[in-house]
Amino acid sequence: MSEPLMREWRFYIDDMLQFTEKALTYTDDLTKSDFITSGITYDATLRNLELVGEAATHIPLEVRNQYGHIPWRMIIATRNRLIHGYLGIDDDVIWSIIQDDLPKLIIQLKQITSNSPDA
Repeated sequence: MSEPLMREWRFYIDDMLQFTEKALTYTDDLTKSDFITSGITYDATLRNLELVGEAATHIPLEVRNQYGHIPWRMIIATRNRLIHGYLGIDDDVIWSIIQDDLPKLIIQLKQITSNSPDA
């Protein structure tokens, strides 16, 4: 029986970009209060943050080390907290991630894709 083909790690970077951009689009023009009470938008945004972290788990360690300025461990830890509901969800932290971290992450991920030999 043959081994299943491994998905190229660059596709996970593309996924991370897509999920990050969705989260920002969903929350664009919302205040923190509006976001927290938004129901479906809140849930969809959290789901995309989970997916960003899930995709990050598939980036090889050598690539994560090469791009050490990206907070890979925090991205993955956020995914774990959201999925497992560790100690509840801190809406202030989530809002800070959306407002401060996601725009920076998009820039950093785009730098990876532009530095890729296959880009």
